[in-house]
Amino acid sequence: MPGVVPFDVVRHDGGHTQPRADVVIDERPVALVYNGLSHVVMMATPLDLEDFALGFSLSEGLLNSVDEVRDLTVQPGAMGLTVQIEVSPRAFARFKDRRRHLAGRTGCGLCGVDSLQAFHEALPASTETQRTGALPGPAAIARAFAALPALQPLQAQTGGCHAAAWSNVQGEIQLVREDVGRHNALDKLIGALVRQGEALPEGFALVSSRASHEMVSKCVRLGVGTLAAISAPTSLGVDLARRGGLQLFGFCRSEVAVQYA
Repeated sequence: MPGVVPFDVVRHDGGHTQPRADVVIDERPVALVYNGLSHVVMMATPLDLEDFALGFSLSEGLLNSVDEVRDLTVQPGAMGLTVQIEVSPRAFARFKDRRRHLAGRTGCGLCGVDSLQAFHEALPASTETQRTGALPGPAAIARAFAALPALQPLQAQTGGCHAAAWSNVQGEIQLVREDVGRHNALDKLIGALVRQGEALPEGFALVSSRASHEMVSKCVRLGVGTLAAISAPTSLGVDLARRGGLQLFGFCRSEVAVQYA
């Protein structure tokens, strides 16, 4: 199965041991290269990498729209994979300027940002994207989370994978992406959605992780109206959601959902 790697293991259960075949989630270094300039190396599951590269580029503010992408190719290699992203001259000039001011920024949040001023400048503005459309209620969120496990084949195989999904406002899941990293799964989802159309469809995002500031930031920047997380938010995540007009739910389990913004 793509996305998993087989291993021979020994299972210990009390006083019993049993050799067996097992699979673990595939994790490899993936380099994102813009017009020949390497920007970052991420650890990711090597599936849906076109979606990942596009979603990362948009959610991190490196590109303003999918129209700025001229070409995108995935190149396997002995040491990992490289995604070559060709962007417009104007986008590349903006990218290089941003790179000088935010050296080292990666999907782990704001790694490498070297000052508090740079940190705050990197956060998305609350007015970047207008949010429209109906918002889901707790019943729809519960319905979507109940359906999610059956749509996570990599998690079912390995137990070591995150998922991000898009649901309509009725709680019917439309699209799922999985990855070893929670940020990557969300970026893959964003990229897949953007590739389907010019605007995000009506609905909401749900994630099998906590709602940290970087997860919230990606949603605010892309104009997502609602983010629902199976685990807790962080304080900055809540602050960003309230400032950015994002409806934020945490601890979405069974019939329970806690609304923070």
